[in-house]
Amino acid sequence: MGFLSRIRRLVSGQPQLAGGIMVYAPVNGEIVAIEKVPDVVFAEKIVGDGIAIAPKGDTIVAPIDGTIGKIFETNHAFSIESPQGLELFVHFGVGTVELRGRGFSRLAEEGQEVKVGDPILSFDLEYLKDQVDSLLTPVVLANMEDVKYLDKAQGNVTAGKDPIFTVQL
Repeated sequence: MGFLSRIRRLVSGQPQLAGGIMVYAPVNGEIVAIEKVPDVVFAEKIVGDGIAIAPKGDTIVAPIDGTIGKIFETNHAFSIESPQGLELFVHFGVGTVELRGRGFSRLAEEGQEVKVGDPILSFDLEYLKDQVDSLLTPVVLANMEDVKYLDKAQGNVTAGKDPIFTVQL
């Protein structure tokens, strides 16, 4: 998809963004290095680079303005693309797919246009913490081939309010 998003940007004549695109926390919690996620697909950045968040609260929100691509049938993960072609993947926890949707509810739909902070999924943290290997929630850039620069934040974050990284395409 990275190639197509690059072509779309060229054809649309979108100007280069000074300072990059801000990506905001999709969930409340503490930022953790992506390498600490106990899943090789994320820890070794096979699906892309990013961060993870040790979650608090009960809602996952849009980390960027954009269009929701895919919401997994089990409501534990989704993809979103910004108008500039940034492609993000948000995946709640490790081992959550095996729950077959238990502990999660869908609050948005595939193809929906959203703004930063709009609710996408809700989750039952108390239920999930006893059911899965890890609650760490990776937020990764799926089209790293388009990324020129990535600046990751640290510390505690509030969903929809605090940046987790800045990206230059």
